[in-house]
Amino acid sequence: MEQNPPIEEEQVHTVPSIKQTGIFALDRILGGGLPAGSLTYISADPKSMSEVFLYQFTLARKSYYFTTNRKPLYVHQDIINQGFDASNVNFIDIYSEYYLTSSGEISDNIGNQYADTKIIEFTEYNLKNIINDAKNDDVNIIIDNFTFFMNLNVNISLLKRIIHQLYESTKEIQSLTYLYGLKGSHSEDIENDLFNASDVIFDIHLEHSVDKVNNKLSVPKIRGMTPKTEIIKFNIAEGGIQIDTSKDIA
Repeated sequence: MEQNPPIEEEQVHTVPSIKQTGIFALDRILGGGLPAGSLTYISADPKSMSEVFLYQFTLARKSYYFTTNRKPLYVHQDIINQGFDASNVNFIDIYSEYYLTSSGEISDNIGNQYADTKIIEFTEYNLKNIINDAKNDDVNIIIDNFTFFMNLNVNISLLKRIIHQLYESTKEIQSLTYLYGLKGSHSEDIENDLFNASDVIFDIHLEHSVDKVNNKLSVPKIRGMTPKTEIIKFNIAEGGIQIDTSKDIA
């Protein structure tokens, strides 16, 4: 029996829509910003104070900010103290939901598998609400920090589920989503899954020289764009992230 040759689908090459991050000097290095619908994992040295990146990202657009390590009140105050406008930030309080009882006391259920499963379900519920609320809006989704989820006492399938839900949510509403992770604070296995799933990776490390501390950023992965090979040196000042645009980063 004669078979018809396979029909080749026409390949259409599209230029991704680029969204600014909110850090002008960084956007210039990246070629304008990041592709819309990018899930970005920020792997940071815990001593580097790199959460300031998150604060400055909120300046670009309306941001849904999940707080896992502190109350929103304290994060809000830090954003303002950094000199930024926090009026576009909508906080989702994971911290209080997990760590505190209804009376404000520290919960006895921390690390309990049932409670840990429930906090993932609470997060997923809020993600679904964000999709419904933000379908026609230009938004960020920020998880500060995602290490919290990687250390929960749950089946690994639940962690993979929330990673995939974050990825699909990001694509559906074409947001920029930032997951902030602390180096050396969680299982490498689940982090490797996150590296693989993420569209963009920011790798931040701290170096000590004889007389100063240096913060350095690399961006080894950007789906839809050419990854950057150079190391970006930065400082944290009163006005936020200050990118060193000189070529000498030794």
